[in-house]
Amino acid sequence: MTLKNGLSEELNRQGNEHFGRGHYTDAYTCYAKALECDRITGDQRALAATLGNLGNICAVSGRREAAQNYYQEVLELQKILGDEKGIGTTLANLGNLRADAGEWDRARAYYLEALDLMTKTNDEAAKAVLFSDLGLIARETGQFDEAVTHYERALALMRRVGNEGGVADVWRMLARTFLLRRRFDDAIACCQTSQSIAERTRDELRTGGARYVLADCYEAMGRFEEAANLLERVVDMDRKYHLPKLEENTIRLQALRDRLSASSDSSSPRESHG
Repeated sequence: MTLKNGLSEELNRQGNEHFGRGHYTDAYTCYAKALECDRITGDQRALAATLGNLGNICAVSGRREAAQNYYQEVLELQKILGDEKGIGTTLANLGNLRADAGEWDRARAYYLEALDLMTKTNDEAAKAVLFSDLGLIARETGQFDEAVTHYERALALMRRVGNEGGVADVWRMLARTFLLRRRFDDAIACCQTSQSIAERTRDELRTGGARYVLADCYEAMGRFEEAANLLERVVDMDRKYHLPKLEENTIRLQALRDRLSASSDSSSPRESHG
């Protein structure tokens, strides 16, 4: 391994650590430096890995066009290298970009092409995530029964590969699906299952995600006090981790508190002037 190769690997490792902590600017800086090394060495596999990381960081930062360009370059390299497993992952990433943009048909096309390759390479971990992605598309396009089917397949694969975080995520997605159909009991049960798994694995962010959907359920049922109590815990977590929805959730929590206060005032006994 040359010095440049070793530097690229170390820079990508540092970038991944920053990425995991949500420090996207620092992660991007590391990946960009790694890209300079890879361009110099001409190591195509290292280049593909770095470009994929850059695509990922741009995707989560909302820079879809830049992410698309990075993923397309990755795809061309993976085709040259004959990396079918990698191609499947990149196609799924391209599908995610289109899903983020609400381009459901294009997203589904990418996902189905990726699914063929993942089935061919027996990549069950990736297929588990892909079925949850297909479930999202079905849900967002009103195909609720199809969404549930995809999520159930995702759950089975997540369990098989031991992805407990993924299992918690899929239960939360199922909850959202049932909530849209106003099947409140099913939605609440799914939320509670997701929350239980997240709490058992000490995953605060996933615990907060389950609470958020559970708050939606209670609000839709008119159980505003329970919704506000849950949302208050979500806001605390948003503040702790500097999450992007802090302001939005704080405003929503205040609106719920105001509603409860107004309801309490209107139901209080009034003094009689007789």
